[in-house]
Amino acid sequence: MSCADLIGHLFLARDVTHSVHLNTRSYAKHKALGGFYSKVIDLADDLAEAYQGRHGLIGPITLHSAKKTNNVVEFLEDSLAEVEKARKELGDDSALQNIVDGIVDLYLSTLYKLKFLA
Repeated sequence: MSCADLIGHLFLARDVTHSVHLNTRSYAKHKALGGFYSKVIDLADDLAEAYQGRHGLIGPITLHSAKKTNNVVEFLEDSLAEVEKARKELGDDSALQNIVDGIVDLYLSTLYKLKFLA
């Protein structure tokens, strides 16, 4: 997955979680998803800017569509797996890897809140 694909993937995660955030009746789920969608875009922006600072412009962002699922936890777990696969294609650049670490941390903490607090 190219950096442009990864950024598009993060945009999709933001859109899906924002939609579920607005449609849940669970306050805990509402808050967990609100935290995720508001932070993931900043992290995506950080990654894109750092990547472009190192490698040049990434070009058009690939916009993805969601697979049909009614389970946001399953969606986030699948999305996290894609992020972790994409990490390998970014190489050994520690600055980029640190940003990806922050993205993974956001996914994991959100999954914790959804699984055990909502």
